[in-house]
Amino acid sequence: MKDKNLPKGKASSAEIEGVTLHLSHPVDIESQWIGQKEILRQILACWIVVDKDDLPLAPRITGFPGIGKTTLAMAAAGVRQQPLYIYQCTSDTRPEDLLITPVLSEAGKIAYHASPLVSAMLTGGICVLDEGNRMNEKSWASLAPLLDHRRYVESIVAGVIVHADDGFRCCVTMNEDESTFEIPDYILSRLQPTLQLEFPSREEEKAILKYHLPFADEEILSMTVEFLSHSHELDLDFTPRDGIHIVRYALKRLSQDQDHPLSRDLVWREAVAKVLSEEALDLDRMAEKKKQTFGSETGALGLGDFFFGEEDPLHPDRE
Repeated sequence: MKDKNLPKGKASSAEIEGVTLHLSHPVDIESQWIGQKEILRQILACWIVVDKDDLPLAPRITGFPGIGKTTLAMAAAGVRQQPLYIYQCTSDTRPEDLLITPVLSEAGKIAYHASPLVSAMLTGGICVLDEGNRMNEKSWASLAPLLDHRRYVESIVAGVIVHADDGFRCCVTMNEDESTFEIPDYILSRLQPTLQLEFPSREEEKAILKYHLPFADEEILSMTVEFLSHSHELDLDFTPRDGIHIVRYALKRLSQDQDHPLSRDLVWREAVAKVLSEEALDLDRMAEKKKQTFGSETGALGLGDFFFGEEDPLHPDRE
């Protein structure tokens, strides 16, 4: 049975089919989105309902770690002025973690705690499933009815079915790296559309760093922006998050040695080496090494390559 009288985003508990659920608290952090306005419009479009028979979409936001996928979703929630809930997905997330978890209270009784996802469903909020492709198929299966026209989840632990409020919206962020699961097709078909977040431009990157570090030294800031911009040109994966860490560390080192000032260039290079690696101090060499590692300069191997050397006159590709 759906609870119809929950205050939007303000309830601390809800009762469903005689079971009391203690709700999670929404995230109370303002987030400003800088640059790439079109992708912000795209996620907001996904959440529009254009007819009484229409349903919102549950998009997946993809891109490299550290480029602002979660920030984008948070900013979109701010535009819609809805309470925001974030669930951090991990490889050991269980269905009960995603939905309702039983907790033994001091009185020895079982209390049921709703996850951020279920809390968003009940209060008409927005839930971001962060790094969703780190989660296993069993947990995703528990969300299948929520992500289609049924819009509900079933908690086996609490023995209740929870229906989503009309205002409920969700999205999933996904990192593009090797430490992730492959999401089954029946789930991917529900997580649509795919919104690809790209690296910001030089101007956007500088604005992002200035937003997070308004107290930053201008010279350190400029060196970092130039470094990030060059890394993007070389198809290296350094991000605004990396830049923020580099600037923060450099500023702390500068403040530490005010009596014996260090060269800004020296401090900045130390920050890059400590935050990223010594190798990152030479981006061109790093990019060349990456190309050699992944074989981007060599063509695909044919059958003849396994039997004949490249210069062998019997090689089938040799004229």
